[in-house]
Amino acid sequence: MCSFIEMEKQRSFYIIKHGSARTSFELRESEIPAKQDGYIRVVTEGFGINFADIMARKGLYQDAPPTPCVVGYESVGRTMDESMIGNETIPAGTRVVAFSRFGGYSTHVLADERAVQPIPEDIPLGEALALAVQYCTAYHCAEERVSVFPEDHVLVQAAAGGVGTALVQLLKRKGCTIYGTAGSDEKLKYIQEQGVHHPINYRTQDFARVIKDKLGSRGLDIVFDSLGGKSYSKGFNSLGKGGRIIGYGASEQVAGGLAAINQLKLAANFGLFSPIQLLMNSKAMIGVNMLHVADDRPEVLSRTMKAVVELWKAGEIKPIVGAEFPAEQLAEAHEFVEGRKSMGKVAIKW
Repeated sequence: MCSFIEMEKQRSFYIIKHGSARTSFELRESEIPAKQDGYIRVVTEGFGINFADIMARKGLYQDAPPTPCVVGYESVGRTMDESMIGNETIPAGTRVVAFSRFGGYSTHVLADERAVQPIPEDIPLGEALALAVQYCTAYHCAEERVSVFPEDHVLVQAAAGGVGTALVQLLKRKGCTIYGTAGSDEKLKYIQEQGVHHPINYRTQDFARVIKDKLGSRGLDIVFDSLGGKSYSKGFNSLGKGGRIIGYGASEQVAGGLAAINQLKLAANFGLFSPIQLLMNSKAMIGVNMLHVADDRPEVLSRTMKAVVELWKAGEIKPIVGAEFPAEQLAEAHEFVEGRKSMGKVAIKW
């Protein structure tokens, strides 16, 4: 059992100001969270990094709390108390993966009981962390928001990232034809190994042109987009009749920065779409923000967490761990993710 159960204080990485990874964080101590009805206290082995954390650190994520704040959504650890998950009573010390509404960069988290799922003892830290946000997001997108059929042609943007990898693995089970974008030869090889049939180097190729050359007027059936901006607009225009685009991120925003003119440019790059345009072309635009889903529909998060854990047990998915950093190297880990060097999940271990 994790030794932090014996600690008298909680340790957390606070964002004290927006800016670079080297200057934004400060490790602080506070009281360990008290027990609350409907919540489960978890003493953590470690936590994961998501691109939303990068955006929050840079002041670009509107849902992030004001500074000083503790970000982070997913943790792996052990329950501090006997707890209820669904109709099951689990003892103190049960190993779990937990989703929290921020606060994840801590040695202790307080998570809604519907956002905690028991996990096997033998699942590695990084793989378990990937299940909470990346695989739940991918599962909700690919299994619950759209139907995918074997004859479909599907594009996954940023296919080497954490959610991208999860999407490719889930889509591979469907038997569809998968297109994926990545930015290096190493990543192209990686996504091909994961199941992408047509890897596209976005640095040297125009993905819309590649797809047009391959599919002609037929177009894509589904696009999964985490980039936003021009990529979203081009993805939408690459859809055929009946096509759907699922947007679950806007990482292009990081490059633009905070200036109002850059925010306007980002919005303009998304493009203007009329409901009539969607109706006449039988196209659909779907937005997914798992943070809001978790807030407003916790039963959805509970369902998806349970589903992805069962898929891991069955060997149908295999989260890829891009890197694991000790807690004292949090800044380096943020730079690693921000520099788009990672393939798969980046984990922080206490």
